[in-house]
Amino acid sequence: MSALQKLNSFTEQDYLTYELTADIRHEFVDGQLYAMAGAGERHNRISLNIGFHLRAAARGGLCGVFISDMKLRAVHHNAYYYPDVMLVCNPDDNGEYYKQQPCFIAEVLSQSTENIDRREKLLAYLKIPSLRYYLLASTTQKSVEYFVRDAQDAWQTAFLEADETLAIDCEGYHSVLTLADIYEDVVVSSVV
Repeated sequence: MSALQKLNSFTEQDYLTYELTADIRHEFVDGQLYAMAGAGERHNRISLNIGFHLRAAARGGLCGVFISDMKLRAVHHNAYYYPDVMLVCNPDDNGEYYKQQPCFIAEVLSQSTENIDRREKLLAYLKIPSLRYYLLASTTQKSVEYFVRDAQDAWQTAFLEADETLAIDCEGYHSVLTLADIYEDVVVSSVV
C-alpha cells in the first residue's frame, strides 16, 4: 500500500503569480490547478469564427473580445477559467490578466472538456451577474446550444437552428451570430 500524501492547495495569489511564468496554462478551482490541453483545428476555427464576428461589431467601441488566453475570475466558485471566447463591455473590468464581468462567454466542446463545460462551468458562469449569454459549440457536428438571461433575470436555453440568428446585446453593443458564421470553413457532420 502506498503512503498517503497531503494534497497541495494554492491560494489565488499563488496561482496568479505562478501562471505568469508557467509553461502551460492552468485553470484554478478552489485551490487546485488543472492543466489545459491544446486544442485541435476545428476547435480553433470555431473559436476564431465566434471571436471574429464579435470583434467586428466591437471595433471602435468599449467592448473587448478575448479568445482563450484571457482568464475569467468566477468569484462565486473561487475559480479562474480560460473561456474559449469572452466579450466584456464594462470599462471598469480592466484587469490585465483576468476579467470578472463578461457579457458573453462561448466554450467550444471537446471530448475531454464537454462534461466540465456543461456542468461545472455552466454552474459557475450562470452565477456571474453581468453574464447574459453562454454558448456551447460542438466540434463534431453543427450544433450550438445557448443560454440567455431574460429581463426577469431567469435563464432560457435553446439550440441555434440553421435559419436562426442569435442577437447578442450588451451595454452599448450589438452583434448577431448564425450557425453558418460559427461553422464557416469547419468540416463537421451536418446539423442535428
